[in-house]
Amino acid sequence: MARAAERLKQLINHLDQPPASIKAAPTSAATVTDRGYPQRLRYSFDTGLLTPEQRLFYEENGFILIKNLVSEEDISRFRQEFERVCRQQVKIPGLLVMRDVAIAKSEFVPDQKAVTKLQDFQEDTELFRYCKLPQILDYVACFTGPNIMAMHTMLINKPPDAGKKTSRHPMHQDLHYFPFRPADRIVCAWTAMEKVNRQNGCLVVLPGTHTGTLQEHDYPDWEGGVNKMYHGIRDYNPEHSRVHLEMEKGDTVFFHPLLIHGSGMNQTQGFRKAISCHYAAADCYYIDVKGTSQENIEKEVNDIATRKYGVDIPFKDTWAFRGRLVQGERLTL
Repeated sequence: MARAAERLKQLINHLDQPPASIKAAPTSAATVTDRGYPQRLRYSFDTGLLTPEQRLFYEENGFILIKNLVSEEDISRFRQEFERVCRQQVKIPGLLVMRDVAIAKSEFVPDQKAVTKLQDFQEDTELFRYCKLPQILDYVACFTGPNIMAMHTMLINKPPDAGKKTSRHPMHQDLHYFPFRPADRIVCAWTAMEKVNRQNGCLVVLPGTHTGTLQEHDYPDWEGGVNKMYHGIRDYNPEHSRVHLEMEKGDTVFFHPLLIHGSGMNQTQGFRKAISCHYAAADCYYIDVKGTSQENIEKEVNDIATRKYGVDIPFKDTWAFRGRLVQGERLTL
């Protein structure tokens, strides 16, 4: 086993040679040689943290699960801060508090719809501490490189389903929401704040779909309705193999923004919590999404920003405003 692992490590080191020594792959997927090995690993860097096996797993599947990465103490602090926000004991600039369209049972405040998500918590010092945890950034650098921007922050609070299935999250690709590229230098860190399983609506991923292209998204036609900004892919192969990511508290999954994923109903009586951040290499660049499948999310975000701030803010500027440097040097983002 040790000899096989050393051989694999040598192979990875060979694949990580500078681009000048390797012919670039002309297709969206990694080129495969006669031996069945990719000429070059496209989706990660050799920082010495991920094992060769882990890098190849991410290359093929578009996600990797790291067990017990965030401490119980940190998760407890994030949970306490979430409760303070729900009780309106703190006012956080720019924070978007999202509520379920069908569930009136709040976790902390009587006679109020359930909070399903806190979005854009970059101004909350305690919650944003998650995005700067050294152990998280060590893994993020494997996918973005050393200069890292925290671009999109969320604390997800999936409520017990009220029978209308509104606690589901349709299958989607996160890149649909982002007007910056390249996709391969973007990664999400998603940490379970408690045990997450199929009963309370764990993440469901379609392995390997990160090698495809960005699909057209819109609101799904669901009888019970769908929550704000929960867009889903209009057409994907429902027969594609899927993985239910059952996780323990503190486990963290890192995944590519083109990976198709979603989550099922929460069929328990408790609220299922997770905290996440999307990171991008600081030398990523903004694109104009007009005339693309992302126009609908651009319009929705612009409408929300106009109502919230009273001014028309260009789509990419809403991201430039929210982005925060968490490691290295801020470049183009």
